[in-house]
Amino acid sequence: MPRTVKCGLIQAANAAPTDAPIEEIKRLNIEKHLKLIEEAGAQGVQILCMQEVFNTPYFCAEQQTRWYEAVERIPDGPTVRLMQDVAKQHGMVIVVPIYEEEIVGVYYNTAAVIDADGKYLGKYRKNHIPHVNPGFWEKFYFRPGNLGYPCFDTAYARVGVYICYDRHFPEGARALGLNGAEIVFNPSATVAGLSEYLWRLEQPAHAVANGYFVGAINRVGHEQPWDIGEFYGQSYFCDPRGQIVAEAPRDRDALVVADLDLDKIREVRNTWQFYRDRRPDTYQSLVAD
Repeated sequence: MPRTVKCGLIQAANAAPTDAPIEEIKRLNIEKHLKLIEEAGAQGVQILCMQEVFNTPYFCAEQQTRWYEAVERIPDGPTVRLMQDVAKQHGMVIVVPIYEEEIVGVYYNTAAVIDADGKYLGKYRKNHIPHVNPGFWEKFYFRPGNLGYPCFDTAYARVGVYICYDRHFPEGARALGLNGAEIVFNPSATVAGLSEYLWRLEQPAHAVANGYFVGAINRVGHEQPWDIGEFYGQSYFCDPRGQIVAEAPRDRDALVVADLDLDKIREVRNTWQFYRDRRPDTYQSLVAD
């Protein structure tokens, strides 16, 4: 019997002035996303992912300790608890990328995965942390992830998460495939001029090399007062052949919806035997310092 899963991605502009109180910023962004989640539910979306640190602006454009106030515990914080209720309401798997506190002073760029019955399944912590000019000062805010490359058996598919800058590293993308991912979501915040030419190159390449679907999400707009560039949207799904099957515009909030035929994974892997023909016995130098 065919395994087709209706999946969605949300891209959105920041909904609040960046100098507003942190809790107000989070409240306004969550309210905005709840409306888009309602739309996804009305369209029958079964698995949904939002953008990187979805409930705040991309605050890594500056180095200010005030943004430490945006952290939450996972799964015991208010945003994940809320999304557990929303997931259960819609029978929808939701990937929830937020700023996570493990203990006071130890913070991660994290995505929680919630199943369609509202159960918290686990989390992925961003492993590769950039610190580059202009305005991607992430080492000021995030410790590198320490949970490896987990995959999560949801009600509809086995999913993995790779966050933004991670996508420049093929090793983790391969690890997700070896861990059985059928769909890999990459919530991002990336700007024109720096990475746009790679946006349609790297992630379809991961999909081809590993024989899975990829959902790539990018926010939209210019975030003041920093304006490090245009967050150019263009969120998309691509299939295991690297073909883009649904895409959002670059300049506005959008919900991207696509029906993903998971049977295509077997079809592609039986044609391109990349897993059979791997030579891990020859790759030791890849993990040398």
